[in-house]
Amino acid sequence: MIYDGPMVPMELRFPCPTSISVPILAFHVFFFNWQLYLSVSMLMVKNILPCHSHKVTQSLLLLLCSYSNQEDYQLVRKLGRGKYSEVFEAINITNNEKVVVKILKPVKKKKIKREIKILENLRGGTNIIRLVDTVKDPVSRTPALVFECINNTDFKELYQKLTDYDIRFYMYELLKALDYCHSMGIMHRDVKPHNVMIDHQLRKLRLIDWGLAEFYHPSQEYNVRVASRYFKGPELLVDYQLYDYSLDMWSLGCMLASMIFQKEPFFHGQDNYDQLVRIAKVLGTDELFGYLRKYHIELDPRFKDLLGQ
Repeated sequence: MIYDGPMVPMELRFPCPTSISVPILAFHVFFFNWQLYLSVSMLMVKNILPCHSHKVTQSLLLLLCSYSNQEDYQLVRKLGRGKYSEVFEAINITNNEKVVVKILKPVKKKKIKREIKILENLRGGTNIIRLVDTVKDPVSRTPALVFECINNTDFKELYQKLTDYDIRFYMYELLKALDYCHSMGIMHRDVKPHNVMIDHQLRKLRLIDWGLAEFYHPSQEYNVRVASRYFKGPELLVDYQLYDYSLDMWSLGCMLASMIFQKEPFFHGQDNYDQLVRIAKVLGTDELFGYLRKYHIELDPRFKDLLGQ
């Protein structure tokens, strides 16, 4: 199906997946875009970083966050839980608005403040989940984040019925969100289907869960224990700490491939070592070894055995 309407740029009109082999399409989707983003992001940081606003943002992490009255919100039902939080559907009793409340588990205060400041910096950004309020239990002192509510369809159900145009449309919407956060000097670091809410009826997409997000500074080393295994970029799998925004683009590519081929996840490794092997089986090892040489990365001996170097 070829769409000639105005909503999706020409750059997103890739061929129908039935007309191209899996390895070739995967190569274009993953390595071309990922490597291109590696180069482009290094040019971008010269223009946007270091930036006074980012220095101010970092210093604001040291300030106390202001919290609203938690009595304004009534929990309705539990939606899910993660490593760092529990999520509930709730009602704002002052205006009867449906919201989502993310109750944070005890973690370092700096991490909580960082997430709040990132959400505040991104407020109003294209397809970024909107932070409505922040509250804290007066007794337990447990903080909670209040977000807009999106009528999400579970991705395992939704991906099965997406058309060619739907895939291009939602990927474009996700790219808008990533373009905005990257332009603000922020890496998401956990892009995956679970963190992309889609209201298919309203054709609305929101990128959520900014708990692992971080401000980017050139030449700074970052923790490689981020992102979910199936969506980890090669830099994380080889313990390369000088990564940048391109990390998010790899994860997006994994999502795109799983949508096209209806294979979730697209790279299904049993552990981090096997994950890199699964990637190499599709994309080959030449580009991988070239990447390692370019950035002077020493490969773990276990990888050398598995990849046959």
